[in-house]
Amino acid sequence: MAPSSSIQFIDTALWCTTPFRLSYADPNQKWLIRKQLLSLLQNYPSFNLSNDTFTHNDGTAVNLFKVSGCFHVSQSTPPIHFTLWLHENYPSMAPMAFIVSSNSMYPIRQNHPFVSPCGTITTPYLQTWSYPGYNLNDLVHNLVQIFSHDHPLIYYSTEFSFTRTSLVSKREALDRFSGMLHYDMGALQSRTEEETEALLTIQVELKNRARVIRNIVSGLDDERKKLKETVMELAGEADVLTNWLKVNGDPKAIGVILGDRVEDTFEAIDAESKAEFEGSAADEAIEDVIYALDKALERGVVSFDSYIRQVRILAREQFFHRDLLVNLEVKRGFTH
Repeated sequence: MAPSSSIQFIDTALWCTTPFRLSYADPNQKWLIRKQLLSLLQNYPSFNLSNDTFTHNDGTAVNLFKVSGCFHVSQSTPPIHFTLWLHENYPSMAPMAFIVSSNSMYPIRQNHPFVSPCGTITTPYLQTWSYPGYNLNDLVHNLVQIFSHDHPLIYYSTEFSFTRTSLVSKREALDRFSGMLHYDMGALQSRTEEETEALLTIQVELKNRARVIRNIVSGLDDERKKLKETVMELAGEADVLTNWLKVNGDPKAIGVILGDRVEDTFEAIDAESKAEFEGSAADEAIEDVIYALDKALERGVVSFDSYIRQVRILAREQFFHRDLLVNLEVKRGFTH
């Protein structure tokens, strides 16, 4: 049974008529709150009960019961200090639960599935609160079960054991599933952010490359236009030159321009000059053929016997051409 002092405090606070009275208006609600608070204090005599002003997020201030205390989930973990505020519409509305971290050595974890960095507790039990199936004793028991698997404070050997297999109730299974889902979503979000950042980097690089390619294409297009203009200018100048040569130029030079052989533009002044011109051309031609045979022999295209036979024939012919050139040179010397 709860201490008589606690019973007296609850009765006095609930039926107080001063301006500082609590915000519980319905008499049936008051009797229910009295019953559940006495049951809670009986099961957890170390908890402290008081009343104070609670300010909602919308700025509304109400006077409510506040239960303060701490519990140990294991001997190797620090104690968990918490407060429960009974909502002015309790039990229709769930209590407001908070973790209190008064020791800087054990701050609240930043990534806990059921405790925000400011200490607000949002377990599935509170989020699915439904009277009469839910009460304060079961709430505290549920918090002990959850925090025994995933402690809300940072300490040296923090370990999470939501994945530990054991026979559990439906409520505990839901809590474990919610915890594992929280961490899986956190890991997925982290990977997604990394992949997004990598894709954004690739996107920036692709945009830079696209800009460079556009500049190159634009430059090539300008160059093509300039070359086209140059070709047109040169074609026009060539037409002017051709027309001039047709009127004033040498017919043989005009023939070369129109597609005749270049050799036809050269004319020897006498028979000896013509013989020297043709002999020199033949000598150079044979020299080129012998060079081509050398390369073919290196690549294995022709056999050595065939190579020797062809070189002998060409060398004999080249000898006669060179002998002719020497004789013409000697004759020219005597003449001069």
